[in-house]
Amino acid sequence: MSPVGSKPPTASGVFYDQGALVASATAGAASGPEHVEVPTRYDAVLLSGFGGPEGQDDVIPFLRNVTRGRGIPDDRLEEVAHHYRHFGGVSPINEHNRELRAALEARLAERGLPLPVYWGNRNWTPFLNEAIGRAHADGHRTLIAIPTSAYSSYSSCRQYREDWADALEDTGLQAEVRIDKVRPFFDHPGFVQPFIDGVDAAIAEAASHGLDPAELEVLFCTHSVPTIDAQLSGPHDDNALAGGAYPAQHRAVAEYVMAQAAPAVSWQLVYQSRSGPPHQPWLEPDVNDAITALQGRRGVVLVPLGFVSDHMEVMWDLDTEAVETAEEAGLWVRRTPTPGVSDAFVDALVDLVAERVEGRPAGQRASVTALGPWYDVCRPGCCENRRLGFRPAIAGLAP
Repeated sequence: MSPVGSKPPTASGVFYDQGALVASATAGAASGPEHVEVPTRYDAVLLSGFGGPEGQDDVIPFLRNVTRGRGIPDDRLEEVAHHYRHFGGVSPINEHNRELRAALEARLAERGLPLPVYWGNRNWTPFLNEAIGRAHADGHRTLIAIPTSAYSSYSSCRQYREDWADALEDTGLQAEVRIDKVRPFFDHPGFVQPFIDGVDAAIAEAASHGLDPAELEVLFCTHSVPTIDAQLSGPHDDNALAGGAYPAQHRAVAEYVMAQAAPAVSWQLVYQSRSGPPHQPWLEPDVNDAITALQGRRGVVLVPLGFVSDHMEVMWDLDTEAVETAEEAGLWVRRTPTPGVSDAFVDALVDLVAERVEGRPAGQRASVTALGPWYDVCRPGCCENRRLGFRPAIAGLAP
Protein backbone atom coordinates (compact mmCIF):
# COMPACT_ATOMS: atom_id res chain seq x y z
CA MET A 1 0.00 0.00 0.00
CA SER A 2 1.14 3.56 -0.69
CA PRO A 3 2.52 5.52 2.28
CA VAL A 4 -0.16 6.99 4.53
CA GLY A 5 -1.21 10.39 3.23
CA SER A 6 -0.31 9.78 -0.42
CA LYS A 7 -2.47 9.27 -3.48
CA PRO A 8 -2.52 5.70 -4.83
CA PRO A 9 -0.90 4.97 -8.20
CA THR A 10 -3.04 4.13 -11.23
CA ALA A 11 -4.40 0.59 -11.13
CA SER A 12 -2.97 -1.94 -13.57
CA GLY A 13 -6.30 -3.74 -13.82
CA VAL A 14 -9.47 -4.74 -12.01
CA PHE A 15 -10.77 -7.90 -10.35
CA TYR A 16 -13.73 -9.85 -11.74
CA ASP A 17 -15.53 -12.69 -10.02
CA GLN A 18 -16.15 -15.66 -12.30
CA GLY A 19 -18.86 -14.75 -14.79
CA ALA A 20 -19.12 -11.14 -13.61
CA LEU A 21 -19.37 -8.28 -16.08
CA VAL A 22 -18.71 -5.54 -13.50
CA ALA A 23 -15.48 -5.50 -11.52
CA SER A 24 -15.47 -5.74 -7.69
CA ALA A 25 -19.27 -5.49 -7.62
CA THR A 26 -21.96 -7.13 -5.51
CA ALA A 27 -23.92 -10.03 -6.95
CA GLY A 28 -26.86 -7.83 -7.91
CA ALA A 29 -24.72 -5.37 -9.86
CA ALA A 30 -22.13 -7.79 -11.27
CA SER A 31 -24.24 -8.79 -14.28
CA GLY A 32 -24.57 -5.16 -15.33
CA PRO A 33 -28.26 -4.18 -15.15
CA GLU A 34 -28.96 -0.51 -15.71
CA HIS A 35 -30.98 -0.43 -12.51
CA VAL A 36 -30.26 -2.97 -9.78
CA GLU A 37 -33.68 -4.09 -8.60
CA VAL A 38 -32.65 -6.82 -6.16
CA PRO A 39 -32.03 -6.09 -2.47
CA THR A 40 -28.38 -5.75 -1.46
CA ARG A 41 -26.96 -5.86 2.03
CA TYR A 42 -24.22 -3.26 2.53
CA ASP A 43 -21.82 -3.03 5.47
CA ALA A 44 -20.87 0.63 5.11
CA VAL A 45 -21.06 3.79 3.01
CA LEU A 46 -18.02 5.26 1.23
CA LEU A 47 -18.50 9.04 0.94
CA SER A 48 -16.09 10.02 -1.82
CA GLY A 49 -14.85 13.59 -2.17
CA PHE A 50 -12.55 15.58 -4.41
CA GLY A 51 -10.38 16.75 -1.53
CA GLY A 52 -8.80 20.12 -0.84
CA PRO A 53 -5.85 21.71 0.96
CA GLU A 54 -6.10 22.66 4.62
CA GLY A 55 -3.13 25.01 4.83
CA GLN A 56 -0.64 26.93 2.70
CA ASP A 57 1.86 24.03 2.68
CA ASP A 58 -0.81 21.72 1.27
CA VAL A 59 -1.71 23.78 -1.79
CA ILE A 60 0.96 22.79 -4.32
CA PRO A 61 1.08 19.09 -3.28
CA PHE A 62 -2.71 19.00 -3.60
CA LEU A 63 -2.60 20.54 -7.07
CA ARG A 64 0.09 18.04 -8.09
CA ASN A 65 -2.32 15.27 -7.16
CA VAL A 66 -5.15 16.87 -9.14
CA THR A 67 -2.98 17.20 -12.27
CA ARG A 68 -0.92 14.03 -11.89
CA GLY A 69 0.27 12.59 -15.19
CA ARG A 70 -0.20 15.81 -17.16
CA GLY A 71 3.32 17.19 -16.74
CA ILE A 72 2.24 20.59 -15.44
CA PRO A 73 5.18 22.42 -13.77
CA ASP A 74 4.84 23.99 -10.33
CA ASP A 75 5.06 27.53 -11.68
CA ARG A 76 1.89 26.86 -13.68
CA LEU A 77 0.24 25.33 -10.64
CA GLU A 78 1.07 28.46 -8.67
CA GLU A 79 -1.17 30.43 -11.03
CA VAL A 80 -4.11 28.42 -9.68
CA ALA A 81 -2.71 28.27 -6.15
CA HIS A 82 -3.36 31.95 -5.54
CA HIS A 83 -7.09 31.20 -5.40
CA TYR A 84 -6.45 28.98 -2.39
CA ARG A 85 -3.79 31.26 -0.91
CA HIS A 86 -6.33 34.11 -0.93
CA PHE A 87 -8.27 32.05 1.64
CA GLY A 88 -5.26 31.05 3.74
CA GLY A 89 -4.57 27.91 1.73
CA VAL A 90 -7.75 26.30 3.04
CA SER A 91 -10.56 24.91 0.92
CA PRO A 92 -13.86 24.55 2.78
CA ILE A 93 -14.59 21.28 1.00
CA ASN A 94 -13.01 19.02 3.61
CA GLU A 95 -14.84 20.58 6.53
CA HIS A 96 -18.06 20.35 4.54
CA ASN A 97 -17.50 16.64 3.95
CA ARG A 98 -16.79 16.06 7.63
CA GLU A 99 -20.15 17.67 8.40
CA LEU A 100 -21.86 15.75 5.61
CA ARG A 101 -20.37 12.43 6.78
CA ALA A 102 -21.69 12.98 10.31
CA ALA A 103 -25.12 14.17 9.13
CA LEU A 104 -25.47 11.27 6.71
CA GLU A 105 -24.49 8.65 9.28
CA ALA A 106 -26.97 10.08 11.79
CA ARG A 107 -29.80 10.26 9.25
CA LEU A 108 -29.16 6.72 8.03
CA ALA A 109 -29.55 5.48 11.60
CA GLU A 110 -32.78 7.46 11.99
CA ARG A 111 -34.10 5.79 8.84
CA GLY A 112 -33.31 2.30 10.15
CA LEU A 113 -30.10 1.94 8.10
CA PRO A 114 -27.37 2.04 10.77
CA LEU A 115 -24.42 1.97 8.36
CA PRO A 116 -21.07 3.54 9.26
CA VAL A 117 -19.97 6.23 6.80
CA TYR A 118 -16.31 6.35 5.79
CA TRP A 119 -14.99 9.44 4.05
CA GLY A 120 -12.15 9.37 1.53
CA ASN A 121 -10.89 11.81 -1.11
CA ARG A 122 -9.48 11.48 -4.58
CA ASN A 123 -6.82 14.18 -4.23
CA TRP A 124 -6.09 14.86 -0.56
CA THR A 125 -6.04 13.15 2.78
CA PRO A 126 -7.94 11.18 3.88
CA PHE A 127 -7.43 9.39 0.55
CA LEU A 128 -9.76 6.70 -0.75
CA ASN A 129 -7.24 3.94 -0.04
CA GLU A 130 -7.13 5.06 3.60
CA ALA A 131 -10.93 5.03 3.88
CA ILE A 132 -11.30 1.62 2.24
CA GLY A 133 -8.48 0.23 4.38
CA ARG A 134 -10.18 1.49 7.55
CA ALA A 135 -13.52 0.03 6.50
CA HIS A 136 -11.88 -3.34 5.82
CA ALA A 137 -10.01 -3.27 9.14
CA ASP A 138 -13.35 -2.65 10.86
CA GLY A 139 -14.75 -5.80 9.26
CA HIS A 140 -16.70 -4.28 6.36
CA ARG A 141 -16.57 -5.95 2.95
CA THR A 142 -19.52 -4.55 0.98
CA LEU A 143 -19.59 -0.79 0.44
CA ILE A 144 -22.01 1.56 -1.30
CA ALA A 145 -20.13 4.58 -2.63
CA ILE A 146 -21.51 8.11 -2.91
CA PRO A 147 -19.53 10.56 -5.07
CA THR A 148 -19.93 14.19 -4.02
CA SER A 149 -20.87 15.06 -7.58
CA ALA A 150 -24.33 14.81 -9.09
CA TYR A 151 -23.82 14.65 -12.86
CA SER A 152 -22.47 12.35 -15.56
CA SER A 153 -19.07 13.22 -17.02
CA TYR A 154 -15.50 12.00 -16.86
CA SER A 155 -14.49 14.25 -13.97
CA SER A 156 -17.76 13.89 -12.04
CA CYS A 157 -18.40 10.16 -12.43
CA ARG A 158 -15.91 7.95 -14.31
CA GLN A 159 -12.86 9.47 -12.60
CA TYR A 160 -14.33 8.49 -9.24
CA ARG A 161 -14.77 4.94 -10.56
CA GLU A 162 -11.14 4.91 -11.69
CA ASP A 163 -9.91 6.16 -8.34
CA TRP A 164 -11.88 3.48 -6.49
CA ALA A 165 -10.11 0.92 -8.68
CA ASP A 166 -6.75 2.54 -7.84
CA ALA A 167 -7.54 2.40 -4.13
CA LEU A 168 -8.64 -1.24 -4.22
CA GLU A 169 -5.48 -2.36 -6.00
CA ASP A 170 -3.27 -0.22 -3.78
CA THR A 171 -4.72 -1.79 -0.64
CA GLY A 172 -4.66 -5.29 -2.15
CA LEU A 173 -8.35 -5.63 -1.38
CA GLN A 174 -9.76 -5.91 -4.89
CA ALA A 175 -10.72 -9.57 -4.33
CA GLU A 176 -12.17 -8.94 -0.85
CA VAL A 177 -14.03 -5.64 -0.87
CA ARG A 178 -17.05 -5.03 -3.11
CA ILE A 179 -18.00 -1.48 -4.07
CA ASP A 180 -21.24 -0.43 -5.76
CA LYS A 181 -22.14 3.20 -6.38
CA VAL A 182 -25.38 5.14 -6.14
CA ARG A 183 -26.81 6.54 -9.34
CA PRO A 184 -25.96 10.09 -10.44
CA PHE A 185 -28.44 12.14 -8.44
CA PHE A 186 -28.71 15.32 -10.52
CA ASP A 187 -32.50 15.14 -10.62
CA HIS A 188 -33.29 13.68 -7.23
CA PRO A 189 -35.79 16.11 -5.68
CA GLY A 190 -33.70 16.42 -2.51
CA PHE A 191 -30.73 17.68 -4.51
CA VAL A 192 -32.86 20.03 -6.62
CA GLN A 193 -35.06 21.55 -3.89
CA PRO A 194 -32.30 23.75 -2.36
CA PHE A 195 -31.82 25.38 -5.76
CA ILE A 196 -35.55 26.02 -6.11
CA ASP A 197 -35.60 27.58 -2.66
CA GLY A 198 -32.52 29.66 -3.47
CA VAL A 199 -33.92 31.07 -6.71
CA ASP A 200 -37.25 31.83 -5.05
CA ALA A 201 -35.53 33.65 -2.17
CA ALA A 202 -33.22 35.61 -4.48
CA ILE A 203 -36.09 36.84 -6.63
CA ALA A 204 -38.02 37.87 -3.52
CA GLU A 205 -34.96 39.74 -2.25
CA ALA A 206 -34.54 41.45 -5.61
CA ALA A 207 -38.15 42.60 -5.42
CA SER A 208 -37.45 44.13 -2.01
CA HIS A 209 -34.71 46.16 -3.72
CA GLY A 210 -37.15 47.39 -6.35
CA LEU A 211 -36.24 44.97 -9.14
CA ASP A 212 -39.02 43.52 -11.24
CA PRO A 213 -38.65 39.84 -12.34
CA ALA A 214 -38.43 41.03 -15.95
CA GLU A 215 -35.27 42.93 -15.00
CA LEU A 216 -33.50 39.81 -13.71
CA GLU A 217 -31.41 37.11 -15.37
CA VAL A 218 -30.83 33.78 -13.65
CA LEU A 219 -27.51 32.15 -14.54
CA PHE A 220 -27.19 28.46 -13.75
CA CYS A 221 -23.47 27.90 -13.24
CA THR A 222 -21.50 24.69 -13.54
CA HIS A 223 -17.94 23.60 -14.14
CA SER A 224 -16.91 23.78 -17.77
CA VAL A 225 -15.36 20.68 -19.33
CA PRO A 226 -13.69 20.08 -22.71
CA THR A 227 -16.36 19.75 -25.38
CA ILE A 228 -15.07 16.28 -26.31
CA ASP A 229 -15.60 15.18 -22.69
CA ALA A 230 -19.11 16.63 -22.74
CA GLN A 231 -19.93 14.81 -25.99
CA LEU A 232 -18.68 11.51 -24.54
CA SER A 233 -20.56 11.88 -21.25
CA GLY A 234 -23.26 9.32 -20.67
CA PRO A 235 -24.02 6.25 -22.80
CA HIS A 236 -22.98 6.45 -26.44
CA ASP A 237 -26.15 4.77 -27.72
CA ASP A 238 -28.62 7.35 -26.40
CA ASN A 239 -29.45 9.60 -29.35
CA ALA A 240 -31.64 11.79 -27.13
CA LEU A 241 -28.55 13.22 -25.44
CA ALA A 242 -27.35 15.55 -28.18
CA GLY A 243 -24.05 17.02 -27.04
CA GLY A 244 -23.76 14.51 -24.21
CA ALA A 245 -25.37 13.74 -20.88
CA TYR A 246 -23.47 16.39 -18.90
CA PRO A 247 -25.02 19.51 -20.51
CA ALA A 248 -28.35 17.75 -21.07
CA GLN A 249 -28.71 16.88 -17.38
CA HIS A 250 -27.92 20.45 -16.32
CA ARG A 251 -30.41 21.91 -18.80
CA ALA A 252 -33.14 19.54 -17.65
CA VAL A 253 -32.62 20.44 -13.99
CA ALA A 254 -32.44 24.18 -14.73
CA GLU A 255 -35.70 23.98 -16.66
CA TYR A 256 -37.36 22.23 -13.73
CA VAL A 257 -36.03 24.72 -11.18
CA MET A 258 -37.32 27.68 -13.18
CA ALA A 259 -40.69 26.04 -13.80
CA GLN A 260 -41.11 25.67 -10.04
CA ALA A 261 -39.57 28.92 -8.82
CA ALA A 262 -39.86 31.57 -11.52
CA PRO A 263 -41.38 30.49 -14.84
CA ALA A 264 -41.50 34.07 -16.16
CA VAL A 265 -37.86 34.96 -15.44
CA SER A 266 -35.19 34.72 -18.13
CA TRP A 267 -32.34 32.25 -17.54
CA GLN A 268 -29.24 30.73 -19.09
CA LEU A 269 -26.94 27.76 -18.49
CA VAL A 270 -23.38 29.06 -18.22
CA TYR A 271 -19.98 27.60 -17.39
CA GLN A 272 -17.04 28.50 -15.19
CA SER A 273 -13.58 27.42 -14.01
CA ARG A 274 -12.21 26.69 -17.48
CA SER A 275 -8.65 25.37 -17.58
CA GLY A 276 -6.46 23.62 -20.14
CA PRO A 277 -4.72 24.99 -23.24
CA PRO A 278 -6.41 27.97 -24.93
CA HIS A 279 -6.75 26.12 -28.25
CA GLN A 280 -8.82 23.33 -26.67
CA PRO A 281 -12.60 23.88 -26.97
CA TRP A 282 -14.51 23.90 -23.67
CA LEU A 283 -18.20 24.38 -22.95
CA GLU A 284 -19.38 28.00 -23.18
CA PRO A 285 -20.51 30.68 -22.46
CA ASP A 286 -18.30 31.61 -19.54
CA VAL A 287 -20.25 33.08 -16.64
CA ASN A 288 -18.34 36.37 -16.76
CA ASP A 289 -18.89 36.74 -20.51
CA ALA A 290 -22.59 36.04 -20.01
CA ILE A 291 -22.84 38.72 -17.32
CA THR A 292 -21.03 41.28 -19.47
CA ALA A 293 -23.31 40.53 -22.43
CA LEU A 294 -26.57 41.05 -20.53
CA GLN A 295 -28.87 43.65 -22.04
CA GLY A 296 -31.90 45.23 -20.41
CA ARG A 297 -31.24 43.66 -17.02
CA ARG A 298 -30.69 45.32 -13.65
CA GLY A 299 -29.92 42.22 -11.64
CA VAL A 300 -28.41 38.76 -11.94
CA VAL A 301 -28.89 35.63 -9.82
CA LEU A 302 -26.03 33.11 -9.80
CA VAL A 303 -27.12 29.52 -9.14
CA PRO A 304 -24.24 27.04 -8.50
CA LEU A 305 -26.19 24.20 -10.09
CA GLY A 306 -23.17 22.00 -10.73
CA PHE A 307 -21.95 21.92 -7.15
CA VAL A 308 -22.92 20.03 -4.01
CA SER A 309 -21.18 22.40 -1.59
CA ASP A 310 -19.29 25.67 -1.31
CA HIS A 311 -15.69 25.07 -2.34
CA MET A 312 -13.03 26.98 -4.24
CA GLU A 313 -14.85 27.06 -7.58
CA VAL A 314 -17.83 28.61 -5.80
CA MET A 315 -15.95 30.91 -3.42
CA TRP A 316 -13.47 32.24 -5.99
CA ASP A 317 -15.02 31.85 -9.42
CA LEU A 318 -18.52 32.93 -8.39
CA ASP A 319 -18.38 34.80 -5.07
CA THR A 320 -15.24 36.70 -6.05
CA GLU A 321 -14.82 36.95 -9.84
CA ALA A 322 -18.42 36.70 -11.09
CA VAL A 323 -19.77 38.98 -8.36
CA GLU A 324 -17.07 41.52 -9.19
CA THR A 325 -17.98 41.33 -12.89
CA ALA A 326 -21.64 41.94 -12.08
CA GLU A 327 -20.89 44.85 -9.76
CA GLU A 328 -18.62 46.46 -12.37
CA ALA A 329 -21.53 46.21 -14.81
CA GLY A 330 -23.77 48.00 -12.30
CA LEU A 331 -25.92 44.95 -11.64
CA TRP A 332 -27.54 43.86 -8.40
CA VAL A 333 -26.21 40.33 -7.78
CA ARG A 334 -26.93 37.39 -5.48
CA ARG A 335 -25.48 33.89 -5.37
CA THR A 336 -27.86 31.19 -4.14
CA PRO A 337 -26.78 28.47 -1.68
CA THR A 338 -25.47 25.02 -2.59
CA PRO A 339 -27.26 21.97 -1.14
CA GLY A 340 -24.51 21.59 1.49
CA VAL A 341 -25.82 19.71 4.51
CA SER A 342 -29.43 20.82 4.11
CA ASP A 343 -32.04 18.39 5.37
CA ALA A 344 -33.37 17.88 1.85
CA PHE A 345 -29.98 16.91 0.46
CA VAL A 346 -28.98 14.62 3.33
CA ASP A 347 -32.37 12.91 3.05
CA ALA A 348 -31.73 12.49 -0.69
CA LEU A 349 -28.43 10.70 -0.05
CA VAL A 350 -30.14 8.41 2.46
CA ASP A 351 -32.81 7.67 -0.14
CA LEU A 352 -30.16 6.78 -2.74
CA VAL A 353 -28.67 4.24 -0.34
CA ALA A 354 -32.14 2.91 0.51
CA GLU A 355 -32.88 2.38 -3.20
CA ARG A 356 -30.03 -0.12 -3.42
CA VAL A 357 -30.63 -1.75 -0.05
CA GLU A 358 -34.28 -2.34 -0.98
CA GLY A 359 -33.69 -3.10 -4.67
CA ARG A 360 -36.27 -0.44 -5.43
CA PRO A 361 -37.68 -0.67 -8.99
CA ALA A 362 -36.63 2.17 -11.29
CA GLY A 363 -40.22 3.31 -11.74
CA GLN A 364 -40.54 3.92 -8.00
CA ARG A 365 -37.39 6.02 -7.62
CA ALA A 366 -37.57 9.76 -7.09
CA SER A 367 -36.57 11.99 -10.02
CA VAL A 368 -37.88 15.27 -11.38
CA THR A 369 -36.81 15.17 -15.04
CA ALA A 370 -37.53 12.88 -17.97
CA LEU A 371 -33.86 11.84 -17.97
CA GLY A 372 -34.03 10.10 -14.62
CA PRO A 373 -33.66 8.02 -12.67
CA TRP A 374 -30.16 7.55 -14.10
CA TYR A 375 -28.28 4.25 -14.19
CA ASP A 376 -26.90 2.41 -11.17
CA VAL A 377 -24.29 0.59 -13.26
CA CYS A 378 -22.45 2.68 -15.85
CA ARG A 379 -22.78 1.56 -19.47
CA PRO A 380 -19.82 0.46 -21.64
CA GLY A 381 -17.56 3.39 -22.52
CA CYS A 382 -19.67 5.81 -20.49
CA CYS A 383 -17.86 9.12 -19.84
CA GLU A 384 -14.58 7.92 -21.33
CA ASN A 385 -11.63 10.30 -21.56
CA ARG A 386 -9.92 10.14 -24.94
CA ARG A 387 -7.60 13.01 -24.03
CA LEU A 388 -5.91 11.26 -21.10
CA GLY A 389 -6.27 7.65 -22.21
CA PHE A 390 -7.84 4.55 -20.72
CA ARG A 391 -7.68 3.77 -17.00
CA PRO A 392 -9.28 0.76 -15.28
CA ALA A 393 -12.54 1.50 -13.47
CA ILE A 394 -15.09 -0.34 -11.36
CA ALA A 395 -18.87 0.05 -10.86
CA GLY A 396 -19.56 -0.11 -14.59
CA LEU A 397 -19.48 -2.42 -17.60
CA ALA A 398 -16.10 -2.59 -19.32
CA PRO A 399 -14.42 -0.78 -20.89
